[in-house]
Amino acid sequence: MDRGHMLCDAQGTGLSRILRRSMVLSDRIGGPRFPPAKLEETVSNPSLKCSQMRRTEMYPRTPKVTLAELIERYNRGETHAVTALYQLCQVQQFQVQLRETVTTGNVRGFLFAFCAVIDGVEYKTGMGKTKKEARSRAAHLALEDLIPKLDPQAYAHNASDFPPSLVSWRCSPGPDVHAEKVLCGKNNPLNELILEAVKEKYNKLMGGYPEFSSCGSTLAAFVIQSCTRFDVVAIGTGDHNTRETVASDGRLLHDAHALITARRSLMRYLYRHLLLFFSKNPVLVAKSIFEQDGKTKLLVLKGKTTIHLYMNQLPKGAAQMSSRLCLKPLSISTWEVNNQMGLHVAVEGNVFSTFSSNLDQMSSKVVSMSASDKLTQWQVLGFQGALLSHLLEPIYVNTILIGDTSCSNLRGLEFALNQRVDGIISKLPMYYCAYRAHVGLVPAVHPTSTGGQRSLSMNWTQGDISFEIVDGLVGRSTVDSPNKSCSSLASRLCKAAMLSRFSLVTKESQRVDLSKAVSYREAKMMSKSYQEAKNLLKSHLNQKGYGSWVVKSPISDGFSA
Repeated sequence: MDRGHMLCDAQGTGLSRILRRSMVLSDRIGGPRFPPAKLEETVSNPSLKCSQMRRTEMYPRTPKVTLAELIERYNRGETHAVTALYQLCQVQQFQVQLRETVTTGNVRGFLFAFCAVIDGVEYKTGMGKTKKEARSRAAHLALEDLIPKLDPQAYAHNASDFPPSLVSWRCSPGPDVHAEKVLCGKNNPLNELILEAVKEKYNKLMGGYPEFSSCGSTLAAFVIQSCTRFDVVAIGTGDHNTRETVASDGRLLHDAHALITARRSLMRYLYRHLLLFFSKNPVLVAKSIFEQDGKTKLLVLKGKTTIHLYMNQLPKGAAQMSSRLCLKPLSISTWEVNNQMGLHVAVEGNVFSTFSSNLDQMSSKVVSMSASDKLTQWQVLGFQGALLSHLLEPIYVNTILIGDTSCSNLRGLEFALNQRVDGIISKLPMYYCAYRAHVGLVPAVHPTSTGGQRSLSMNWTQGDISFEIVDGLVGRSTVDSPNKSCSSLASRLCKAAMLSRFSLVTKESQRVDLSKAVSYREAKMMSKSYQEAKNLLKSHLNQKGYGSWVVKSPISDGFSA
């Protein structure tokens, strides 16, 4: 036997052992197998090795182990978090990576930090004294977020209210992923539950007011998910901001776009639950969505409580950018790139880039940042705002669903929310992060209509007897609104109303330090960490070339309660 034959035989034996070992491991985790007959054929014929292995990689067979079995093993403690994460992603055909990153917040001492990146989505950062500990913590945090969305039994607590199973959840892809991958949100049972809740609530509210039903074209809604239910807690519609001059008493609603009115309605909901928490009545405290963090003493959402956002249209601004800019940015002129990817402002419902020369002619008008930019800001600073940051840790949205029938992909939204804030996490103060929500295209809850009074805006918060109609161009409630807060027609969403609620909560919480603020602006500026994070975000966007955040007129925030 010559040396060449001996070498070939030795290589064949080595490959045989490797393949047999792979076959055993595949049995354990449900991976692809080589049948015994094919195994011997592969070993005896070296020319088949590469081609057969390439076919196996290109067309992997469906795993044998079910998702439920993997989750059950992990929950019983039989599988390590890192192993469970990789096995789970193999079954779901997700791309997964445990990436080393930087520690979050003002962490003292030297710690390693890792985060899981699944299908382009970065999950919470895990930290530890060793890399192994940090990787394990990161995997655990990712599984903690994924399993409730993947477990077929996650929503089986009340079979009469919900579909029997939750089959699969696709994390939001990066900007290089095709639209077809995002469109899987249309068949996601979790998304269907959110859509059903929003549609049912909106139709119920509009049941006796068909004259306002066209407001639903711009509908935005926040849904809170607990262990067994989905509750629509805040709704807003609208497509304009006021054409009036800035008011000094805080009683003018400057921005009545759907996302902004829905978010301010969400803040009213948060204030109500803060009052429940500080009521000292055990029954009322139990109904609150908040609990106190033992270390920070700030309030946080109770465990297994998440917030989802639905929008019937893509938010104005960078989210509506052309998909060409995401796919081939170098082939587009610098002006067009800056014009679409950068910051935008809204003036009487019209949107302009902050690089536009037209802004110089609008100094006398109320100018608001676009809905896309505000959404970017809230996914970093939290939806609670500056005032509530005195009492709450940042509150982020877990899912963002878009029902825009004219939208074929969400590359612009992904870019606006994620790519523009890349690299900011290490700069932010404690509690703040660049939270990456799951994003999906879904069927529209309400048909888009060009009729009706386009300047009208509707808002509602859970617990309200009826909804309020605001004329967005005027910035006040209409005379025929089902709800009118006062004779001056000031909206219940205006800044003065928010400051009044804040004063009531500070009194109930016995925060004497917060009662010293003499104006709305001073109360906001007293939230040091929030203001630090906000300034860092503005500076980051400016340094990255996306433009400057518009500075508000000091008149608008100078009023007192």
